[in-house]
Amino acid sequence: MTFILILTAVGMVGLGSALFMMRTQPRGLYVLFFAEMWERFSYYGMRALLVFYLTKHFLFDQTVAYGLYGAYTTLVFITPVIGGLLADRYLGQRKAVVIGAVLLVLGHSLMAFEGEPVSPGASPEPMVLNIFYLALALIIVGVGFLKGNISAIVGQLYAKSDVRRDSGFTFFYVGINAGSFFGALYAGYLGETFGWKYGFGLAGIGMLLGLIVFVVGKPWLNGAGEPKDLGALHRRPMFGLSVEQLIYLGIIATTGLVWWVVRDQETVGWLLYLTMAATYLYILYTSIISLEPHARDRIIAALLLITVQILFWALFEQAGSSLNVYTDEQVDRTLFGQAVPASVFQSLNAMYIIFLGPVFAGLWLFLAKRGLEPSTPQKFGLGVAQLGLGFLLLVWGATSTGGALTPVVFVFLIYLLHTTGELCLSPVGLSAMTKLSTARMVGLIMGAWFLASGAGNFAAGVIAQATAVTGANGESQILAVYTNVGWLALIVGVGLIVISPLISRLMHLDTLKDER
Repeated sequence: MTFILILTAVGMVGLGSALFMMRTQPRGLYVLFFAEMWERFSYYGMRALLVFYLTKHFLFDQTVAYGLYGAYTTLVFITPVIGGLLADRYLGQRKAVVIGAVLLVLGHSLMAFEGEPVSPGASPEPMVLNIFYLALALIIVGVGFLKGNISAIVGQLYAKSDVRRDSGFTFFYVGINAGSFFGALYAGYLGETFGWKYGFGLAGIGMLLGLIVFVVGKPWLNGAGEPKDLGALHRRPMFGLSVEQLIYLGIIATTGLVWWVVRDQETVGWLLYLTMAATYLYILYTSIISLEPHARDRIIAALLLITVQILFWALFEQAGSSLNVYTDEQVDRTLFGQAVPASVFQSLNAMYIIFLGPVFAGLWLFLAKRGLEPSTPQKFGLGVAQLGLGFLLLVWGATSTGGALTPVVFVFLIYLLHTTGELCLSPVGLSAMTKLSTARMVGLIMGAWFLASGAGNFAAGVIAQATAVTGANGESQILAVYTNVGWLALIVGVGLIVISPLISRLMHLDTLKDER
C-alpha cells in the first residue's frame, strides 16, 4: 500500500501541473480532459484486471485468455468506425459521446457481477459467463460511440493553423492517461487484493463521473460537436421510425452481435480484415471522387500514418497481456518491503505521461515557434524506434541476471521508453487526423485511426500467444519474441524517419484552410 500511496501523490502533483499549464488553451478542453479522464479510468481499470480475471477467476488457459483479450481490444477499436460515421451524418459528435458513455456505465456495472470462483477442473457457470460477455459487448459498443468522437470535438476547438493544436491534444492525452493511471492503480489494487467485483465496480463509478462532467460542461464547448443537419435525426425513412430510433435499434442489434463474436478470436480477425478493407476503400473512393487534389493527398497521407500505428500498438499493447504476466511471474516486484501486485505496474505508463505530457506539449510549441519542430512522420518514426528500444532494454536486463528474477527497474525503464514513444505518436496522430481530414469526414477518419489501433491490438493478441509457447525443453520463448519485435520496431522507426519528407509532401500544410 505504501507504493500505491507514493504513486498517488506523484500522480496528483503531475495532474495539477498539467492543469495549470493548460490555462492558455480553450476552456472546452477542460471539459473534454475530465470526461475522457474518467472514461479511461474505467477502461484501463478494467483492462488491468482482465487477463488475471480470466486466468485466476474463470481458470482460462493463458493462450485462451490472450485470445479473448485480443478479440475484446480489437472490437473496441473496430466500432469507432460505426460511431464516427453516424456522428458525421446524423448524431453529431456530442450526442454520440453521451450515447457511448451511457453504454459504458451499463457495461462496467455488469462487470461487477462475477459469480463464484471456478474450481480446478470445473467449468464457469453459463449465466455468469454470458453476463460477462454482455458486459464486454456493452463496453465495446460504448467505446465505439465515445472514443473517436470526443477526440474529434477536441479538434473542433482549434483552427487548423492554430500552433496550440498539437499541444492541446497532448494535454488532452494527459487527461486520458491520468484516468488510466488512477484506474490501473486503484481498480487493479482493489480487484487483486479484495475481490474482482470491487475493482470492476470502481471502474463503473469512474465512467458515471465522466458522463456527468461531459453533460454539465456542455456550454464550454461553444457548439463544438453539434450535428450539421439538426433535422436529419427526425426524418422517418422506414417503418414510421425516425433515424434516431433506428440508430437505437441498431445499437441493440450490434450489442447482440458483439456479445456473440467477442468469444471467437478467428471470427473477430475476419471481421477486422473486412472492416479495414471496406473502410480504406470507402475513404479512398470518397476522396478521389469528391475532393480537390491537395485535400485528397492529405487523406492518403493520413491513411499512411494510420497504417504505421498498427505495428506500434501490436507491440505496445503487450502491456495488458504478456508483459503483465511476465511482470507477475518473472520480475522481482518487492518495493519498500512489500510485493506489489503486477497489475499496478500498468499505471507506470500513465504516470509518466502525466509528467512528460506537458513537457512534450511545451517542447512542440517551443520548437514550432522557432521553425524547428519535427514533422508528424518524423515524430511517428521516433515513437516506433523508442518502442523497439524498450523491448531490447528489458531483454538485456532479464538476460544479465544469470537466471534470477528480472530486477523491477527494467519494468520501470521499458514503460518509460514506451511512454516517450507513445507521446511522439499517439497525441500527435490524433491532432494530425483532425487536421488532415475534411470536416465532413473527420468522424470517419478518426474511426479509421482507432480501427488501425484495433488491428494492432489483434496482432498484439497473436504476439502474446507466441510468448506463451514453450521451447523443445519447456523453456519460455517470451524473451526471444521480445528480441525479434524489438529489432523490427527499431528498423521500421528509422526507416520511417528516412522517408518522412515524402509523406510530409503529401500533407500540403501550406495550403490548409479552416472549415467552419
